[in-house]
Amino acid sequence: MSTDDSPRTPARRDRREAVREKAAAVRAQQRRRRVISTAVVAGVAGALVVGGGFAVAWTLSSDRSQPDLTPSGMADDGIMVETIPASVLSSFSGGTVAADPEEIEEELEETPDTSPSAEPTPVPDRLDIEVYVDYLSQSSADFQLANAQQLTEWVSEGAARISYHPVALLTSKSNGTEYSERAAAAAACVATYSPEAFFGFNHELLVAQPEIDTDGHSDSELAALAIASGVENGKIVRNCIENGDFVSWAQKATARALGEPLGDSGETLSGPTVLVNGSPYVGDLGDQKEFAQFVLTLASDAYYSTPTPTPTPGATTPGPTPSS
Repeated sequence: MSTDDSPRTPARRDRREAVREKAAAVRAQQRRRRVISTAVVAGVAGALVVGGGFAVAWTLSSDRSQPDLTPSGMADDGIMVETIPASVLSSFSGGTVAADPEEIEEELEETPDTSPSAEPTPVPDRLDIEVYVDYLSQSSADFQLANAQQLTEWVSEGAARISYHPVALLTSKSNGTEYSERAAAAAACVATYSPEAFFGFNHELLVAQPEIDTDGHSDSELAALAIASGVENGKIVRNCIENGDFVSWAQKATARALGEPLGDSGETLSGPTVLVNGSPYVGDLGDQKEFAQFVLTLASDAYYSTPTPTPTPGATTPGPTPSS
């Protein structure tokens, strides 16, 4: 009987080598996975950084490329009111007017000198009233509320035309919401897309004027107020207001008003101001009788000047006496 006495050491050694190789292969595979994972994470992070940078650059580029919109129908940044819709006119009827438009017409028709030789000098047919309005200013509200009825009467009778200049003098007085600018821009939206509704919207902005040092109305509330004022193209007006289309214009118009002389006075804007035929009204903005008297005085001055005497018909000028 024989026994197998061949050594087992090589077999064990082969198994250990196989285990080591397998372990080495596993470790190599794990290392590769870690390298790949790290590369993927780095790649994703890099893509996010690049994508974020692109998004920021695109946003800034979009802001820079956004067109600088300007309202239509403007004259020296003023919104002209030459007619008053019947619906708006009727809303102011029934009150006491400080100066009836017929009084203005009578002032314009009266001749200061009744002699046959006195003849009026031709002048413009209407008075020009310019109102620089800040929709957060109490003085602006006082003027509009005191004079709205007589202004509508004068315009409807053709005795005057009004231009409103929205300015943002109190932008810092609305808790950072820049209400004066936004309200001025909203007024420009209505003037551009629904001009016949501007006078009513302008009035409502001042009737519903927020308190100083509050947030003021939001853009959506301004849009709702415009629509309630009877604007046409309501969707377009709303988008214009909520997108702030004319905020940049309001800023620049305010800068121009502050930097350029107003009317005949040569003075620059320092607060809500009213000009009549280029002359600044320096009285109480909330006193309709005082303002009416100012307008009547200027109406008379504008339509008549000192007459020039005219020679009497038939009169002869003495000639030289013939010598004898």
